[in-house]
Amino acid sequence: MTEIFSGSFTQQEPIPEEAIEAAVAVLRHGRLHRYNVAAGELGETALLEQEFAAQTGARYCVAVASGGYAMATALRAAGVRPGDTVLTNVFTLAPVPGSIAAVGAVPVFVGVTEALTIDLDDLAAKARATTARVLMLSHMRGHICDMDALMAICTAHGITVIEDCAHTMGAAWRGTPSGRFGLFGCYSCQTYKHVNSGEGGLLITNDAKAAARAVMMSGSYMLYERHLAAPPPEVFESVKYDTPNISGRMDNLRAAILRPQLRALPDQVDRWNARYRALEDGLRGTPGLQVIERPAEESFVGSSIQVLLKGWQPDAIGEVVTRCARRGVEIKWFGGAEPVGFTSRYDSWRYAPSAPMPESDAVLGAILDMRVPLTFSIEDCAQIARIIRAEVGAVWQTGPSGQAVAGG
Repeated sequence: MTEIFSGSFTQQEPIPEEAIEAAVAVLRHGRLHRYNVAAGELGETALLEQEFAAQTGARYCVAVASGGYAMATALRAAGVRPGDTVLTNVFTLAPVPGSIAAVGAVPVFVGVTEALTIDLDDLAAKARATTARVLMLSHMRGHICDMDALMAICTAHGITVIEDCAHTMGAAWRGTPSGRFGLFGCYSCQTYKHVNSGEGGLLITNDAKAAARAVMMSGSYMLYERHLAAPPPEVFESVKYDTPNISGRMDNLRAAILRPQLRALPDQVDRWNARYRALEDGLRGTPGLQVIERPAEESFVGSSIQVLLKGWQPDAIGEVVTRCARRGVEIKWFGGAEPVGFTSRYDSWRYAPSAPMPESDAVLGAILDMRVPLTFSIEDCAQIARIIRAEVGAVWQTGPSGQAVAGG
């Protein structure tokens, strides 16, 4: 009997009861705006910033409206101006180059390796060949490159690093949390990320002046003394008159929802990784399918999984995606000619024109991507792996039109 998976790839776990109670308390007193606090009250957003700074080991944290807003704010606070070039991964999601375009800068794409991390050789070449002084590094789908090597390249070329950690909240490289290597770490709290407030973002930094600019840009209205994870007031004196207010604050309601989730994050990471390993174990050794091997130095969060169908023809990959969908398994493909949902590629972002990148195109065209919600059980993941393995095997044997699908 053919197995059919009946779970949902977009259903999240319920918000924890502790978070619901905290949100109801905010609703009852009505002080949703982060600076609307009673005498002696610290406020949920200020507490969230303080707690996340401590959790990541950063000095400063700013809570904002979205991960995209966090990235654009980080770019502005780093001194990026209209017309500047900014390096960024070719394998990423649209909000990353979108944040660069939002500040009037020009994305310059850096290649991707088969490990789905930024190509460090291409990074070094483009650092030499361009005027870029900032790298927006996307830890896309939770894959962390050799951060020691990357930082050495960027330091040698005078390039400031900003980390997009939308998929690496709770992850680390050699024990250092993602987001702690560059000038800023930018995180998302959108529903499909590692904590869920619908939308929301967090910025961390150890640089006092950069933190002060980010607070002012977020819309502090000179109320920066109400922050618990911000620099002292005297730091703001040097930036407060020439830093624009680009209001994008987080509110107390979302912060109340997030604080209990952040406390539970280490346990959630363990749960995600158990599901990831079940999928990985079930898929490893499938003919024609390449599992992404994770380096020992990387502590990752397996909230999604990617595999490569390296060398396959596009119609054969499309057939795998279709066959899996018929059996209830929702896989996204980054190789499609047209953007579908979130799977757009650099050649879809026409506001950021790029020369062809054939080596990266070969990798992008082979990537299959799948969410791993915590609503799945370990048994669900084992079943999903069996389905993918079977459908990849069926297409590998015959191809969609009876021809070999591997090779050139």
